[in-house]
Amino acid sequence: MSLRSKALVLVEVLLRVPPLFVVDEFLKISLGLPVSTGEEVSLLSTVTADHVDVSDSDTNYYDANFYNAFVLTLLKFFVCCLGCMGALCIFVLYTKHLIIVYLFLMSLGIVFVSYWTNVSAIKQIQALTLAVTSSHPSSILEDFLNLNVKNLLDLEGPGILVIQNFAIQFILALLFRNVHLGPRNATLEKLIPMSFMAPSFLAMLPVPPNLLHHSPVFAALLPLFLVNYVLWASGYEVIQVMYGGYQHGRLFVSHNGLSALVETEWMRLNVPCVLRVFWVMRVAEHAILLLMDNYDEDAEEGLKVSTLLAVQSLASMAKSLLVTGCETITAVLGMTSVISFFCHYIGNFFQWILLTDEEEDKSIGTVSAILFYILALQTGLTSLNPEKRFIRLCRNFCLLFTALLHFLHNIVNPMLMSLSASHNPSTHRHVRALGVCAFLIIFPISLLVYLWSQHSISTWLLAVSAFSIEVIVKVIVSLMIYSLFLFDAYRSTFWEQLDDYVYYIRAFGNTIEFCFGIFLFFNGAWILLFESGGAIRAAMMCIHAYFNIWCEARAGWSVFMKRRTAVNKINSLREASADQLNRLDDVCAICYQEMHSAKITRCNHFFHGVCLRKWLYVQDRCPLCHDILYKIDNDPSKDNSEAGNEENSNNQNLLLEEEPDLLLNDGVR
Repeated sequence: MSLRSKALVLVEVLLRVPPLFVVDEFLKISLGLPVSTGEEVSLLSTVTADHVDVSDSDTNYYDANFYNAFVLTLLKFFVCCLGCMGALCIFVLYTKHLIIVYLFLMSLGIVFVSYWTNVSAIKQIQALTLAVTSSHPSSILEDFLNLNVKNLLDLEGPGILVIQNFAIQFILALLFRNVHLGPRNATLEKLIPMSFMAPSFLAMLPVPPNLLHHSPVFAALLPLFLVNYVLWASGYEVIQVMYGGYQHGRLFVSHNGLSALVETEWMRLNVPCVLRVFWVMRVAEHAILLLMDNYDEDAEEGLKVSTLLAVQSLASMAKSLLVTGCETITAVLGMTSVISFFCHYIGNFFQWILLTDEEEDKSIGTVSAILFYILALQTGLTSLNPEKRFIRLCRNFCLLFTALLHFLHNIVNPMLMSLSASHNPSTHRHVRALGVCAFLIIFPISLLVYLWSQHSISTWLLAVSAFSIEVIVKVIVSLMIYSLFLFDAYRSTFWEQLDDYVYYIRAFGNTIEFCFGIFLFFNGAWILLFESGGAIRAAMMCIHAYFNIWCEARAGWSVFMKRRTAVNKINSLREASADQLNRLDDVCAICYQEMHSAKITRCNHFFHGVCLRKWLYVQDRCPLCHDILYKIDNDPSKDNSEAGNEENSNNQNLLLEEEPDLLLNDGVR
């Protein structure tokens, strides 16, 4: 991407940030709804407990006040909702329409700035004129005509205010001429600067004070007329744009689906980048305000800040920034986008360590963002007071980091299996993968030691401990399987028990994970019932119960039954004797390894027992002749001809396509 393209992307992102600030401001005031506090509740309970007698007239008075407050609150809520909807509509506009909206808002803002500047200048000029007239009877016009520079530039006189207002109004007039969207008539273009500067001209003339006082209103009429003309003239075009957007969305959904529309708009609006920029700007604004407050306090007290106090001040400021950085839903979304950004590059860092260029960790940022946002919603992060919000935020970060360790294990686990099963001789790749595994064991242990030494037992600590122990168990299981495959690589003979050992180790790891899943379900149920309930937490518990408990149990039981059925079928077959194997003098047609022990099918074909068992996971027919393995057949055994070898190769390809995970245990030999 060229520098110009990057600059255009940055400008487009910056154009979409202001609507988020508007929504954020509305959310800061809770959309105009009253926020109950503990003091109000205690006051209400006190009044109720005292049984205060209220007369009928007072009751009617309170009822009238209640209805007035209710109507006012409802009106504020309606206005705030309209403001949020308008800001979001501006946010989703195309860039050309977004620029038009900003030009219109800029022209309207310039008119109001010009009006208030004129009002302020006229008030000060009138006040100073009255004070100066008593001592210097000459007016501003006379000083100007006589070129009395001393009086005109007197800082305590009205002349300098007139000159300043002239300069300000001239600059505002030039800006308005360039940004307004009204008709570009030559006469109007000349009248605009005169309209802006008219109050300054009148301030120089001996006009009645009442006329001078209302001159800013008359000066704003022409610019306001142009702004209103643009608004009314563009009404039909705005309706057309809205209807065209609706038609485009409806047709897109009918052809491609709602998810495709959301994904397309998400990429067009560049939502993650916009949210990151919004959050960084929001935090930077708050940081500047904090630094200014601290500087003012230190200047007033005249303190010399020591290094320790500076560190404490920085820590306090960081805490305040984190607390205010998640006080609204939009702020939480911005923080989520920043966390997703960092998690993505953490995944890239570990991928660089492992020397892999696969894109399996591409979703690590997305999954981390979803997890953090769900944690923020189900813990009510935005509704907590600052101190509790900071504690909850730190706990959510701990949970997120333990989940990140699981994602890292998902990256390194296939790497370990690939290195061991493929007999990769590259030592540094093995060392890198084992180093990541060591980190995934040492860091959770260190985290658990620190947390249990600093915090008392709680449901949150139990959840973090369960996630940490689970990742340790998963890494140990991966290392054990890696060791078995590595040991098998240096064996000269076929190791039939390898598949059984791998199955037992994985079954042990899956059982531990399943037990932790049940434990986390009951831990979450305790939180839901006795600590902090909520619909989001209940929904997440249902999802956890279905996917992590029910589906895992069903899948594990299905694998166990398939394996047991295959073992029973294999045990029903005859075992080949040493004489039969010597006379055959052939390899297993599934794995192409020598046969020191074998099973004989009813069609008199020889296979390794473990290879045939894995074949039975796919189908019940013989890999060579496609005959049913358990049908009683009196036909003589078929010779292993060239056609049979070709058929054997085709069946092996079928096995590789249908069950790649089952053949991974034997590796590539």
